[in-house]
Amino acid sequence: QVDLVQSGGGLVQAGGSLNLSCSAPVSTFRTYAMGWFRRAPGKEREFVAALTRAGRTKFYADSVKGRFSVSRDNARGKMYLEMNSLKPEDTAVYYCGRFRGSYYYTGQQNEDGFGSWGQGTQVTVSS
Repeated sequence: QVDLVQSGGGLVQAGGSLNLSCSAPVSTFRTYAMGWFRRAPGKEREFVAALTRAGRTKFYADSVKGRFSVSRDNARGKMYLEMNSLKPEDTAVYYCGRFRGSYYYTGQQNEDGFGSWGQGTQVTVSS
C-alpha cells in the first residue's frame, strides 16, 4: 500500500499557474507508474496526466496538452503537476494515484486502473 499525500493547489485567475505535488514513501515510489486525475463539480473523475515509473514517457488528456506538465523525482518520492494557462474549466479537485497494473504502463486513462488515491486538492480558476 502506498500512502499518497498531496499539496499545492488553491485559487488563481484564468491564465495563471499553479503547482501540485504528490508524495509517497521513497522505498516504493519508483516501482509504480503514477497519474493525476480530477473531478469537477457534478462530473466523474477524469484523467489528466500520467507518467511511467522512470518518468521517461508521459501522457496527457487532450484538454490539458500544452498547458500542464507532469514530472517525478523518484529519489524524493514525489510527483508534480505544473499547470499553466489555467482556465475556469480546470476547476476541480485533483487527485494523484498509482497505477495498479502489474504490467508496463502504456497510457491507460481509466480511473479503475489507478488506486491508492491521495486526499485530493482543490484547484479553483476564476474568470
